[in-house]
Amino acid sequence: MKKRLYSKIPLSQTIVALCEAKGIYHVVISPGSRNAPLTIGFTENPSVNCYSIVDERCAAFFALGIAQQINKPVALVCTSGSALLNYYPAISEAFYSDVPLVVLSADRPIERIDIGDGQTIRQKNVFENHILYSANLYSEIVPEIVVDDVKIKQKQHEAQKHNEREINIALNTAIENKGPVHINVPFYEPLYDTITEPTILPKNIPVEHIEHRISETLRSNMIEQWNASKRKLILIGVNPPNSIEKRLIDYFANDPSVLVFTETTSNIHHETHVNCIDQLITSLSEEDFEALQPEILLTFGGMVVSKRIKAFLRNYQPKVHWHIDEKKAYDTYFCLTEHVKMHPNAFLSSFLPEIKVFDNEYKSYWIERRNQRRVRHIAYLEKVDFSDLKVFEMMFDLIPNDQMIQLSNSSTVRYAQLFSLNPSFKVYCNRGTSGIDGSTSTAIGAAVASGVSTTLITGDLSFFYDSNGLWNNSIPSNFKIILINNSGGGIFRILPGKSESHNFSTYFETKHSLTAKELSSMFNIGYTTANDKIGLEKAIKKIYENNDSPQLLEIFTPRKKNDSVLIDYFKHFV
Repeated sequence: MKKRLYSKIPLSQTIVALCEAKGIYHVVISPGSRNAPLTIGFTENPSVNCYSIVDERCAAFFALGIAQQINKPVALVCTSGSALLNYYPAISEAFYSDVPLVVLSADRPIERIDIGDGQTIRQKNVFENHILYSANLYSEIVPEIVVDDVKIKQKQHEAQKHNEREINIALNTAIENKGPVHINVPFYEPLYDTITEPTILPKNIPVEHIEHRISETLRSNMIEQWNASKRKLILIGVNPPNSIEKRLIDYFANDPSVLVFTETTSNIHHETHVNCIDQLITSLSEEDFEALQPEILLTFGGMVVSKRIKAFLRNYQPKVHWHIDEKKAYDTYFCLTEHVKMHPNAFLSSFLPEIKVFDNEYKSYWIERRNQRRVRHIAYLEKVDFSDLKVFEMMFDLIPNDQMIQLSNSSTVRYAQLFSLNPSFKVYCNRGTSGIDGSTSTAIGAAVASGVSTTLITGDLSFFYDSNGLWNNSIPSNFKIILINNSGGGIFRILPGKSESHNFSTYFETKHSLTAKELSSMFNIGYTTANDKIGLEKAIKKIYENNDSPQLLEIFTPRKKNDSVLIDYFKHFV
């Protein structure tokens, strides 16, 4: 049996040991020399799953996808210099989506910074605006530059204690507060020396799990307000599958005074909930909006996609807005009155037994309006030509049960909001910063971590932007990509003020003629195309019958027709 090796550098041993002690068993490593001590330490540890990804931006989103699924920190390891900066898009997404990541950046010793040495930048606190904690560690003491042996040992002891404390704080913060942390690790050379026994046994400071509670006074006050209100609206944003107990949400199905709005990313389903918000509220009159205006708005979950619901609640504000979340609450509708720092399960379990059902027609009226909109939705789609909208309808009907669906941003997630998705789907989207930059990499990381069949639905700009995400040896054989290629940024064609000009097509829509065929060949991904209804139906069946290798279906839609089809869709509800 091969004997395990350790980096000779105590600082590397300390980091690897504390990560293992806190259950961090997934590490994504990008190649480099300065990070060699960490690479040696993690790859030699049999308890750790290590992944090698060259592109640091893709590596960070890949790690984000893993952490999203396991709900535990994933570590990132990179060399010094600009490599670290490529993590920033994923760091900001993790910060706003509450996903735990641990960035371990190798660095030059502090005296080497800003003197013209190669591959050095100012790495200290580089993510300070989007990080939960930044730990800046001390370099190892080099005996050759210190004459007094007593001073050497004293400095080494002080440095070790400082580093252990900072590493513990950073790792515990990622675990406790669910977000990204940064540990900057300066190393002196030599970097590759190894030993067969560790020389350091660092102290592991246990994680503190805080249980949030609501005061009895506040709870009583909220129950009193709820029971006195005739119109209550519950709006659920981004929410991991199965994180909210079904019985708690279903309770509101029997209350005529409560209307529940769910987004596609909420992973909440019930026939009495409004799951296609824009379909309902588009083209409502002022009188309608006044009838819909709630007295109480109760929200939980993450970011909300629908611009229309945001506009409605900002213009027709409730008397009170309560947000239930253990960590944070955004005043999205400019009327937040109470942030209850509890998990929704805990809050609802304590709240529901004492609320009263208010018998009126608030829910029934709006559910009837929703049903009327659904009829019009079906009627419009029956006659519509092949387009993005038609593709989404067919696609969601044909994708098999029990898929994890990873949605890219921009048009993709907004089209998805218009359809009632299969309740067996588990839906995810990077809505923290809503960027297009890492959807493919995130989806692959999520597929690797979950082990379930995963489908990425993506637009062309998002896909080509993150095409390096396919440079990954870990892509599961049952991973599917459905790429809707409309030859540009289709969402810009439906925005007010667009014009058919060179400036618009070049700098906004970014018209192109790229296809994914050669990329698929380069990365050994099965490739299929479709450009009409019959071809799409056959192609979707084909890619799901093949689980021997990852599959990509590229669907070509008419660039200049998609916007008019969607605009007419909303006009159809007037």
